[in-house]
Amino acid sequence: MIEANHMTKHELTGQDKGSQTCAASTQNADVTVIGAGVVGLANAIALQQAGFSVRVIDKQGVAAGASFGNAGHFATEQMFPLADPAMLFKLPGMLLDPLGPFRIQPRYFLKALPWFMRFLVNMLPARRAHNSAAIKALNQKSIQAWQQLVSECGCSELLKLEGSLLVFEQTPFIEVERVYKSYRDAGVAVKLLSGEEVRTLEPDLSPNINHGLWFTQVGHTPDPAELCHRLATQFEKLGGELVIAEVIQLAAECKGDNKEKGVNVSVASGVTYQSDKLLLSAGAWSKPLAQQLGFKVPLETERGYHLMMPQQSRLQRPVASFERKFIITPMNRGTCLAGTVEFGGLKAPLIEARADCLLPHAKALLPDVLASAKTSQGERWMGFRPSLPDSLPVLGASPKSDKIFFAFGHQHLGLSWAAFSAQLMAETIKGEEVTVDMTPYRIDRF
Repeated sequence: MIEANHMTKHELTGQDKGSQTCAASTQNADVTVIGAGVVGLANAIALQQAGFSVRVIDKQGVAAGASFGNAGHFATEQMFPLADPAMLFKLPGMLLDPLGPFRIQPRYFLKALPWFMRFLVNMLPARRAHNSAAIKALNQKSIQAWQQLVSECGCSELLKLEGSLLVFEQTPFIEVERVYKSYRDAGVAVKLLSGEEVRTLEPDLSPNINHGLWFTQVGHTPDPAELCHRLATQFEKLGGELVIAEVIQLAAECKGDNKEKGVNVSVASGVTYQSDKLLLSAGAWSKPLAQQLGFKVPLETERGYHLMMPQQSRLQRPVASFERKFIITPMNRGTCLAGTVEFGGLKAPLIEARADCLLPHAKALLPDVLASAKTSQGERWMGFRPSLPDSLPVLGASPKSDKIFFAFGHQHLGLSWAAFSAQLMAETIKGEEVTVDMTPYRIDRF
């Protein structure tokens, strides 16, 4: 890890790294953003466009966490909170399957228990309706916000708007129709397809697929990491300062009359960075930093896996499986297989079997493309999704300080919500009227 090194490019050669000094610039920034994932970078650009000078600090650099290996799906069809009462009947079987779509590492069970108790409370009908409405408010303008952002960053080719598919193999039609109506009634643009119609769209898909839902107004990126690097390029082009450093302490700087003058961000090397305002957007690592600022947030980290296979398919859009609970996304580097939810904290190592178990499912959906594929050919990866029990992010100003702001906890929809939530935060920080009611996302809601 490089600490307190100023960066003019996102990746430095070994020689460049060694030549960097640990001396911090004395130049003050209007806003310091902690986190260089897709959410932090989108916020940094939105703040620049709002007229602020911005510094971004991240302990590992651009797209080093969940923004690197996510499924690349702008999943704005996902209007429903994860806390679904229907899960209760399926949960025991999922937990007993070590390679199933949902798992809690045994040693982590007690630590995760308080989060799950809150999760259960959010299954209550009133809570679920409230959370669904708040999710919908963010989803409705997210694709439009991304179209604007990639256009400004000169990387429109990294946003594909071909929709996505949810496919069914053995589910009875009455259940398929129920799922279809639930999306349709929630305002999602969706078409119900027969198996033949699914294969007309995607000829590589299995003949065992009997039905599909085509979400027509969503999209994907063929390279999530490259998308982040292009955002970082735009950020630096607009004069932004990118620093690789591990943040260890946050503190308000006070004047003699005890009024806050700004915010100090101290990093592991002993350097302190000053700014007028702070935006905490550190994803799964936001919880302890928020605690320093006086907030106990029930954030857990869902460990998400992918297996990137080098084989290329003819898929034009992401394909998710209703029964198998995973997703296939066509990407520039191959075919990305992603899915599974695992609770095990930030320190447990990647479990190769959790990634490898995705391949048999993918072979069932893409039999010709992946017939001879082996897991040894693939790239295994695990990243941390920052999830809150109500499936809503933390967005908005601190109720304790007009210098502190938050944008983290976007769970499975960080990529989807990054651009629009950044617009909302820029309005908030600038003191303008915000286009969405921010009450459901406040940090003190818990």
